[in-house]
Order: sequence, then C-alpha cells, then structure tokens
Amino acid sequence: MAEKKFKKVVRNPKTGRKKTVKYGAKGYSIAPSTKRGDSYCARSAGQMKKFPKSAKNPNSPLRLSRKKWKCSGSKSRRK
Repeated sequence: MAEKKFKKVVRNPKTGRKKTVKYGAKGYSIAPSTKRGDSYCARSAGQMKKFPKSAKNPNSPLRLSRKKWKCSGSKSRRK
C-alpha cells in the first residue's frame, strides 16, 4: 500500500475502539480554489456517486480528502 500524507484517529461510538484512517497521496500538494482543485472536486464527486457507502461515512478517506480540498459539489471553494 502506498504511503499516505495525512491521518486521522477516529473512535467508533458504539464500541469505543480507535481506528486510524490514512488518506491523501504523499508528494502531492493540495491547492483549493484553483483549476486543479476544481478538477479534483469534479472527479471525486463522481466517486461519491459510485461509492455511496464512502459518501455517507464522514470519516472515509474520500470525504476527508474532499474536506482538505474544500470541495462543495464539483467546485473547490476558497474558504
């Protein structure tokens, strides 16, 4: 498995167990509110439709990456 850039420790509210979620490609920079950011958000919006289970989970790597890119729909916003 490739190394990831970010990680977040999440706790399961039912069992209390901790899990580390790793996301983001190491070596790439995140540039919200740019043309590159818009392209990422449009591409990941398609993934949200293809993988509804990940789209509903706020701690999935897909959702955490979209949050870093500041995606709103298929556009990357400034703030």
